[in-house]
Amino acid sequence: MSEPFSVPVTVRGYETDTQGHLNQSVYLNYAEHARWSLLRAAGISQAGLVAGGIGPVALETTIRFRRELLAGDEVSVSCVFEWGEGKTFRIRQVVTKADGTVAAEVEAVGGLMDLTERRLVPDPRQRFKELATEPGLFGL
Repeated sequence: MSEPFSVPVTVRGYETDTQGHLNQSVYLNYAEHARWSLLRAAGISQAGLVAGGIGPVALETTIRFRRELLAGDEVSVSCVFEWGEGKTFRIRQVVTKADGTVAAEVEAVGGLMDLTERRLVPDPRQRFKELATEPGLFGL
């Protein structure tokens, strides 16, 4: 199996809280950045999704904080899609420090919404396959 898709991020000082730790909400920003980076790498743009009448939606997100992150820390944020048979999919992400220490784990449940019907599309896996120029990045 190949390495999961990941993006590098440097923790910026303004993202930290009064204890000097990365603020909890910023982990969600890092995860979102990695997801959109994967979409772009797979050949899917936000404009393309909107033009196709669909958009990704987050239905549930869980963050497990493992180790603190401080300003200046270099991390990588991975992104792996897991497909089931229904209208939703899972995204597993790991925020890893440069020394290999896991700082956080993010698990999300998402779907693709039909922007006209305002309902989840029945087979998001197939839609991603159709849209992507590099579907392998989604494990497809």
